Amino acid sequence: MTRPEMLARLARHQGPWDIVIIGGGATGAGIAVDAATRGYSVALLEQSDFGKGTSSRSTKLVHGGVRYLQQGNISLVREALKERAILRRNAPHLVKNLPLVIPAYAPWERAFYGAGLTAYDLLAGRSGFGRSSLLSTRSTLERLPTLNPDGLRGGVLYFDGQFDDARLLINLVRTAADGGAVLLNYARVHSVLTTGGRVEGIVATDEESGDELRLHARVVINATGAFVDGIRQLTTSIADLMIAPSQGTHIVLDRRFVPGESALMVPRVGDGRVMFAIPWRGHTLVGTTDTPIPAPTLEPRPMKDEVDFLLRTAARYLKIAPTRNDVCSVFAGVRPLVSRGESRVTAALSRDHTIDVDPSGLVTTTGGKWTTYRHMAMQTIDRAAAVAGLPARACRTADLHIHGFDTGSQRYGELALYGADAQSITELSRTALNLAAPLDDESPVIGAEVAWAVRYEMARTVEDVLARRCRTLFLNAQAARRMAPAVAAILARELQQTDEWQRAQVCAFEELARNYTLQGSDDRAKDPQPEVRRASR
Repeated sequence: MTRPEMLARLARHQGPWDIVIIGGGATGAGIAVDAATRGYSVALLEQSDFGKGTSSRSTKLVHGGVRYLQQGNISLVREALKERAILRRNAPHLVKNLPLVIPAYAPWERAFYGAGLTAYDLLAGRSGFGRSSLLSTRSTLERLPTLNPDGLRGGVLYFDGQFDDARLLINLVRTAADGGAVLLNYARVHSVLTTGGRVEGIVATDEESGDELRLHARVVINATGAFVDGIRQLTTSIADLMIAPSQGTHIVLDRRFVPGESALMVPRVGDGRVMFAIPWRGHTLVGTTDTPIPAPTLEPRPMKDEVDFLLRTAARYLKIAPTRNDVCSVFAGVRPLVSRGESRVTAALSRDHTIDVDPSGLVTTTGGKWTTYRHMAMQTIDRAAAVAGLPARACRTADLHIHGFDTGSQRYGELALYGADAQSITELSRTALNLAAPLDDESPVIGAEVAWAVRYEMARTVEDVLARRCRTLFLNAQAARRMAPAVAAILARELQQTDEWQRAQVCAFEELARNYTLQGSDDRAKDPQPEVRRASR
């Protein structure tokens, strides 16, 4: 799977595509997998890199959503719990069980949350990841030894799943490509082709060459997440806005703050939000916030008051209060929440997905959550096939192994998330001295992972590698900055680029990485919470 090969496939294709997908995040990649495995001809275009937006910026949970159960959204919880089990079955190298503990400090909390999680178990049925149970104070502290013991009255243990979002996304892209789909990053769609008011294709620009790409299609699917309104307005200037964007920020701390295998979950921290402190890849991930923003951006920047809120909340529940000096990285993502006018508080908006077909025949899918991506894709292709008059074909993804499938990948240690590809990366590391050793003392990433990302995963920039193929930027921004020159050197060799290109890559990454440090976050003035746009343009 290389970019030149994908461009060649585009050029070879004759006639209209059955399906053209705009957007290379979780929704778009999942749709491409579903469509390709049904036997439809599929092309997907992404304006930046796969997963550049929201899909690489989650809380890393494969979950049914305990909070949605509290909101009474039983159907979403039941669907998510079913999909959670399917995802673990189809990608065991990427999804693992995660025990979570809800601490009880008030007399009623242990019984109250215990009853709710019993209902959670019942909804999961045979798809459960483990039975919830009440914990004594001692057992709670054994699982979370860094928890604040003052006033602790025990806790409740329950189970969900954990994954690496960007790694799953890249594997979905490879699964779609294995199934015959053409997927191209750095291809920005800027207009649609219409005949008689009906959408019949798209026009895009190859951001690397500047060439125009014209793709005709029987149906076009808009899967651009928080940016769907922009694509919808290419077909009509009066399209009502669907999205009420919300920003969620996370901070990453050293592992010592949550040193065990269990995660901390605090169900009430204001405005309907919850807080997680989760062990993730040798660090502690703390999040998240829910801040309405006026418009989505591709590279959202954490706000100072969001970071302060996370540190302040974590300090209430941990024996050692984390400070700004303890933050290894900070990142934000934009939730594509579908607004139906029922609330101006984004935390109250549904996380369910919406499929919309406008008068031009453009199919838009947005909303939802990572855990339910497969179900969203199935419903979207069912709808799109009907809109286009394509022959009806059954969905095949419920039992489809995702690229890298390996039930014993833990034997590969730091390369476990690559699954079946780990052995090939190990062999690649033996071909040159600079491919075998870690690129930084504080990161396990080796040079072979960089070369692999270029050769088989369509990585084109230092950012692609350090933000999404490996996760160093999200785990330790300073380590990522130190690694940038070595990564750029490997990229330049693999892509046959010049020394000037290599220097430009390092400079661009330095500027980007600054936004993942608190220094970069503090440079942004404290932002008010603007009202969410609701009027039509």
